[in-house]
Amino acid sequence: MAKTVIMDHPLIQHKIGILRKTTTGTRDFRDLISEIATLITYESTRDLELQDVDIETPICKTTVKELGGKKLAIVPILRAGLGMVDGMLELVPSAKVGHIGLYRDPVTAEPHEYYCKLPEDCDQRDVFVVDPMLATGGSASAAIGMLKEKGCKKIRLMCIIGAPEGLEVIQKDHPDVDIYLGVLDEKLNEDKYIVPGLGDAGDRIFGTK
Repeated sequence: MAKTVIMDHPLIQHKIGILRKTTTGTRDFRDLISEIATLITYESTRDLELQDVDIETPICKTTVKELGGKKLAIVPILRAGLGMVDGMLELVPSAKVGHIGLYRDPVTAEPHEYYCKLPEDCDQRDVFVVDPMLATGGSASAAIGMLKEKGCKKIRLMCIIGAPEGLEVIQKDHPDVDIYLGVLDEKLNEDKYIVPGLGDAGDRIFGTK
């Protein structure tokens, strides 16, 4: 049974509070996105599979734990998801990185694919789909669906801020996917933005607005 985890760590909550401020500039916003991604990654990797490995320390031989299997793949939803990748790689530098490009129709708010490039062995890895915002849930659901079509079975979704509407969509469309959110906000407004949210994450990460 998949789980939904809403982070309650004080550092995550503190940094999200700064993210929300209109006075937070592009450089600080980008750094905070990366830092929060690192902290959420720490929590979302808690139950990764481990295996025993025999090694030799300067003192003696011993058995230690290492990540088992094919390790991880990080798949950001372009473009805002890119802001979370470096923070995740700080903890899991051996992870491979794929990319899924989706744009939201300005009228219907439905997602449309324009790019998809994944590691060849993505179907053998624990895949982390990442996007700072889980608003309508359409893009995240579509991205997860694309990964499943390519044979991926172990998929987790990581977002910094989510709306109840988007969370409900993922739980309905993909009940087998674990969801990790930094915080769950109130609702979506009539323009499909999260309230109170932080505006357009992509524009604020890349300074395009």
